[in-house]
Amino acid sequence: MLRRATTVAVLAIACAAAAAGTPAHAATPPARTSLPAVEQRVMCVTCKIPLMVADSPQANRERAYIRSLIAEGLTIAQIERAMVGQYGPSVLGLPRASGFDLTAYLVPAAAVLALVLTLALLLPRWRSRTRSAPADPSPLTSADAARLDADLARFDR
Repeated sequence: MLRRATTVAVLAIACAAAAAGTPAHAATPPARTSLPAVEQRVMCVTCKIPLMVADSPQANRERAYIRSLIAEGLTIAQIERAMVGQYGPSVLGLPRASGFDLTAYLVPAAAVLALVLTLALLLPRWRSRTRSAPADPSPLTSADAARLDADLARFDR
């Protein structure tokens, strides 16, 4: 049983490390840059919501800046770097996958791993307790059985 829990733990740690090592958007090949593609990945710095749903003067200025960068032929990654340079790191929709920002990816993975390990360790104990519990914990005495029959007969009327 301990060997199975250890194997599950090692596999879960390996999967979490592999998933945390590369963010989801880094695995996709560079696509043709468009305003909607960039709007999904950046935030309005005043509204604190994704730029694609923001409707404010600041959001319109950010869109105009993005359009000028697209016209220069920059890729999405280059546009994100330019946006961070212009507005700061709060403009990004996702935290960086390095430094302290890496905790945004690792903490949820660690929490899920801890829950899985807890269940893997406690579930067999809970199941063994229910199997070893007596089916009839205390048989009724004749006086209790008579009182129960009287109560049931009173409710059957």
